[in-house]
Parts: sequence; C-alpha cells; structure tokens
Amino acid sequence: MKKIKINDHRIRNIAIILLILGIVIIIVAFCSFFIVKYKVSKEVVTQSVTNNDKIEWFDDDYEGTININEIIKENVNNQVKEIIETEVVELEYETQYQNNSNLPKGKIQVLQQGQDGKQELIIKKQYIGEELKSDEQIGRKIITPSIDRIVEVGTSSYYDKHIIKIGDIVYATPYELNIRKEAKKDAEVIIKINQNSKLKIEKKQGNWYYVQYNTYYGWVESDCVTYIIPNNITYNNNNVQYSKAQLLASLSKNMKLNKPSGLTLEQFEKIFANESKDKNGVFKDNAKYFYYIEQSYGINGVFVAAIGIHESNWGQSKIAINKKNLFGYGAYDMSAYTSAYSYNGYEAGIDMIARVLTKNYLNPKGTSIYNGEIATGKYYNGCTLEGVNKKYATDKNWANSVYSWMKYLYNKL
Repeated sequence: MKKIKINDHRIRNIAIILLILGIVIIIVAFCSFFIVKYKVSKEVVTQSVTNNDKIEWFDDDYEGTININEIIKENVNNQVKEIIETEVVELEYETQYQNNSNLPKGKIQVLQQGQDGKQELIIKKQYIGEELKSDEQIGRKIITPSIDRIVEVGTSSYYDKHIIKIGDIVYATPYELNIRKEAKKDAEVIIKINQNSKLKIEKKQGNWYYVQYNTYYGWVESDCVTYIIPNNITYNNNNVQYSKAQLLASLSKNMKLNKPSGLTLEQFEKIFANESKDKNGVFKDNAKYFYYIEQSYGINGVFVAAIGIHESNWGQSKIAINKKNLFGYGAYDMSAYTSAYSYNGYEAGIDMIARVLTKNYLNPKGTSIYNGEIATGKYYNGCTLEGVNKKYATDKNWANSVYSWMKYLYNKL
C-alpha cells in the first residue's frame, strides 16, 4: 500500500488564511451591529420629535441644524393628488327674442316664461399638499332641462310709456299664464289661462299684479300682461329722453348698477355706431339687447356692455367668435374654451349674464327682482363696481377696467 505524504508547510498556510478570514468576518459583523444601532436610534429620536423640536446632528461632514419636522412637512406638502368632484348647479334658461312690428318700439312682451333647470358639473381638481392648484371642468350632465323664455320686442316707429294702474283692464301675453295663490314664482297655481285672456288689475306688489279673471282672483307677473287690446294696437308717442349732461352727471364709480342707465334704445344704438374698435360689428348689431335687459331686469345695460367689451376684447376673443359668448360665462381657468357656454346668438348670452348679475351679485338675499324671482345674494358685496369685483373677478383691477369702458361709452352719447 502506497503512503500519502503530507506537506506540513502547506497545512500551516491554510490555517493562517482561515484565521484571517475569521477575523475579517468578526470585524464586519461588529461594525454592522453599530451601524444598525445608530440608524435605529436616529429613527427613534426622529419619531419622538415634537413640532417645535429641532435635532442637531454633529458629523465631520456636516455643520448646522436640521429641522426634521420641516423636511417631513415639506415632503408631505409637495405631494400632488388629483380628485374628481361633482357639483349640482342651476342650468340657466336662455331667452329667445322675436320682433313684432305691431308693438311700440322697445316694448317687451313675454310669450313664454323661462324656467331654470339643473345640471351636474364634473370637475377635476389638483392639489399640492392641501393647496388647490387648479380645477378643470371635464364634463357636464343635464339633470333637468331648462325652459327657454320667449319674448316679443316692438319694432314700430312709435314709443309707449303707458303705466298700468289699479282698475285697468289688461290681457295675458304668454301662450299659457299661471294665476297663483301668492306673489311667488313657486306658489300654488289657481288656474291656467290662455293668451289674450282678459284680466282686471286689483292691486300691485313689487313685480306682481293681483288680478281678477272671471270669478278667480290671484297673482300674475307684471311683464306677462299688456294694456294693449289684441288686434287693436294703439300708440303713445311720449318718449322721455335724458340729455347727455344728465346721463354723465349720473356716472360714477360708485353708482348703483341694479338700476337702468336711463338710455333710450336710440342712445344705445348711437354709442355703438361707427365704432372702429368693434371690428366684427358685434356690439353694433346687438346694441338693442343692452336696452332690453334694462327693461326686463332693472340692470344698468352700459355696465353689462362694458363687461362684454373687457372680457371679449370687443368681440374678438375665440370664445366670443366661436361660441357667441362675450363674457366667458361658464369658463374655468384651466379649460376656459371647453367649459365656456355656447349660444346660438349673442343676445342669449347678454340676457343670461344680466340675470346672473341681478340675481347673485347686485342685490341682497331675499330681494324681489325680475319675473317674481328672489335674489340669492350669493356673491353680493354691494351693487357697485368694487362690490361686484370682489367675487366676480380675481383681477383686482377689473372694476377700474370696466369703469373705463363705461366712461368711454357714456361719452359717445
């Protein structure tokens, strides 16, 4: 049998190598233990910090104070999140205007009463931390359709300033008119009557008449009756026109905007005639509607026109041209063009913004306004330019800009 000869030097070298490896492993394990312990202790200290505490770390490569809570707060606040919300709001009715050459010039006669509907807006909001950075309307759903208001406007060459008095005989102008138990738009309906039905005025309350119809007594809106006998039109050429000096004397930055300007239909047409800034003729062609909104809603039509000029750059904005919307109504900052309302004609937008301003901005909550409506006063801060500016526009110079256009128009009389 052959014997295997073992080299003593070789065995000794292997033993030395193994010893060295063992020492290295022990050193590494020892260091790892202290590193983990340091990290854990640092985390524990961080967790125990109150909002007013500051931890000072002293290292060879850092000198100074670290506020851990501020770092954590900054990281939390910089988180971006998006949420989708829905909001149910009114869907304002539109007004259709029809000319009637048999009515005195400028006279307005309601054929169908308007009724607001309901719509659900779908809005995407982006937050950075707790701060809202943007909101964008991404959809709209009609819950209850609105009913258009239809009115006739007189286009004859004569004016009519007849004032209906107690005891007068009047006639219903809508296709169908509700006689109500109280002077409220949502009051119980006593009876529905047809157009041209004969009524007698018993008394007046705000924008309502208490009338007799056969054996029935109840309330109707004042703009839904006329003293003019159907098919037997008479005229009264008794137009009152204020001078330029009188109108300019009423102009001020603090003037009440929930009152008509006093301009006649011709004066509204005059201030927009031959206007070089009105390159598309938008305001010239629609001047009469600023007069009609004064008669319907008791608002200053020059004020409304000045807003349209300011917001649409004299009808030259993309929204004004493509959507017939002079006011950017309905637009959200992040989706202005998409969310802005679209109209079939400029007159519908002029009429709607007049109602919105009268109902929400220019009158205190509970005020009796047009068509038996009650003001919400939702954004009311006074019926002046500065008052409207507070909620209507984020631009703090908006009131000054609108007033400059009002002065420009008044001086064209």
